[in-house]
Amino acid sequence: MPARQAAYNKNHQSFILTEQIPVLPPSGEHDSEIEALFDAGGPLGQAIGGYRPRAAQTNMAKAIGQAISGQTSLIAEAGTGTGKTYAYLVPALLWGGKVIISTGTKNLQDQIFLRDIPTVRKALKAPVSVALLKGRSNYVCHFHLERTLQNGRLTSKDDVGYLREISRFMKTTATGDKAELTKVPETALIWNLVTSTRDTCFGAECQYYQDCFVMKARKEAQQADVVVVNHHLFFADVALKDTGVAELLPSANTVIFDEAHQLPDTATLFFGETMSTSQIIELCRDVLAEGLSHARDGADWAKVVSPVEKAARDLRLTFSQDSIRLAVNQIAESSTFFPALQTLEKAMDSMQLVLDKQAERAETIEQCRVRTIELSGQLAAWTAASKLGAAKDGEEDQVLWVEAFSASVQLHRTPLSIAPIFSKQREGSSRAWIFTSATLAVKNDFTHYTSQMGLADEIAYTWPSPFDYEKQGLLYVPTGLPQPNSFEYTDAVIDAALPAIEASGGRAFFLCTTLRAVNRAAERFRDEFAKRGLNYPLMVQGEAGRTELLDRFRAAGNAVLIGSQSFWEGVDVRGEALSLVIIDKLPFAPPDDPVLAARIGALERRGLNGFMHHQLPEAVINLKQGAGRLIRDENDRGVLMLCDPRVISKPYGKRIWQSLPPFKRTRELAEVQAFFADLKK
Repeated sequence: MPARQAAYNKNHQSFILTEQIPVLPPSGEHDSEIEALFDAGGPLGQAIGGYRPRAAQTNMAKAIGQAISGQTSLIAEAGTGTGKTYAYLVPALLWGGKVIISTGTKNLQDQIFLRDIPTVRKALKAPVSVALLKGRSNYVCHFHLERTLQNGRLTSKDDVGYLREISRFMKTTATGDKAELTKVPETALIWNLVTSTRDTCFGAECQYYQDCFVMKARKEAQQADVVVVNHHLFFADVALKDTGVAELLPSANTVIFDEAHQLPDTATLFFGETMSTSQIIELCRDVLAEGLSHARDGADWAKVVSPVEKAARDLRLTFSQDSIRLAVNQIAESSTFFPALQTLEKAMDSMQLVLDKQAERAETIEQCRVRTIELSGQLAAWTAASKLGAAKDGEEDQVLWVEAFSASVQLHRTPLSIAPIFSKQREGSSRAWIFTSATLAVKNDFTHYTSQMGLADEIAYTWPSPFDYEKQGLLYVPTGLPQPNSFEYTDAVIDAALPAIEASGGRAFFLCTTLRAVNRAAERFRDEFAKRGLNYPLMVQGEAGRTELLDRFRAAGNAVLIGSQSFWEGVDVRGEALSLVIIDKLPFAPPDDPVLAARIGALERRGLNGFMHHQLPEAVINLKQGAGRLIRDENDRGVLMLCDPRVISKPYGKRIWQSLPPFKRTRELAEVQAFFADLKK
């Protein structure tokens, strides 16, 4: 790993970061082949326009080749611009055997399947078959499409047009993947009516089973040499055995996680359990519809579902405010929440008794009965665990918590640590496990990540970015800002950002840690741009989909985009369109988060410091992602404006800025203005 030494130049109020050459892994059996493949005159150089050999990419490929050959695990952090995708694809396609590649997002999944693998496979002339596997909600379901066409339960004019497009699409598509149908937005509600869920799929009993796109995709994945999935799919399968990955894993020789920094959060989501009152209300609607369709004389169906719906809504009403998150032990004993929970359980039991008697009348009623049993079981298990958790008082290995939204309540059971669960998943057959991302370490220390994932004894390397950050960028920490918890903080950040945005001519991302800050920034920037006569198109998260906003941002050339967490990572805007990235504050998780509070409590019971061992490393990794939006290419130039004064004033600030790219650093606005003036020459 590269040893980094940092020094603070007090005279110029800037920071200087020096890097040493990284320690390379010992030689492997495929090293000479990899060097030849990545050489300028090799097959990659001949097949890819503008290809340039990069030492970091070649060395990373060697380390991955060695891990694949030895069936061992490797944690590989590679800075932006290293070319990590090709670094793992080359050894994977040549020596990986059966390979599962898991990505952080569906967009990256499509890019690797449609662009990167075909490029490398053609260059290497590698005779491997490749399959793409997504979750069932991505494939149009023949049964649910037909049912929606027949019953016409559509709520908007748009849905009618979208349904017509989907019906046409089904006559020509070979995969049924909704990503192919760009005329219907991915967020359109119609998709919920024409795709299946685990609860609403009939499996082998379905009349369309032979034509099912989900089953076809799983069959292709079974037979392929390389299968591209995403993290949600991978871990949903580990938890639910419902996505087809469980059938693939036993035969896999190599598993590669790209964007591996997302794994702790994704695994936590799926190794835990969540149920919602909205699921119960949706079930009630289906029970009513199927009962009236197939067993009208069997019961007064409105009276069957009405008590359950009322009990579910009453449970939500036990909280007086929206957007509340509480650990179960934070709910007052005097609250009406627990009695309301008991009422809901009893109402569900009564509905199940009716469904038991009528289930043989139709498959769809039987399906409703099974869903009722599953949801009742989850409800009972959560209630029982909440009583047990209260009795044990902090010794449990999971946290139970409640989240209230405007119209629903979610009940969560979340593991305090996924390390023992994930370690167990990796036991058994010997295979290579590769974890790669641009952000896995804090100041080149992987301890936080390895402890989260149960990878403490595994080999970890980091390869720095090939970009010349000192020449390409400037890190600007403005002076005079109040503390981030002060009421006027967001307005002060906006005031500090405006002259930097004027200097850059727009072309900026304004990244916030909260949606409240996004809304305030949008309001202020609209006013200020109008007052100052600044003709910068303003794009705000939530006003359109992420892909559409980014396309408009690139096309405008001088826009300002305001976004929160979804724009901190997985966003690639190259060239002058993005020349300034402003981050409002350090991305610490909300201190009232029940899972965070429980994890900090567990660390402190072990004598560790919750802030230093968990909150700070998490914030640094998130910050590195946000900072990584700026320089995406060796020709990019720009300013990273980090507004949080704690990066200078707090003792831990040094650890934060030492983890960022080695930009030239300043606290003077004049230097920012001079930087942009120089770009315009």
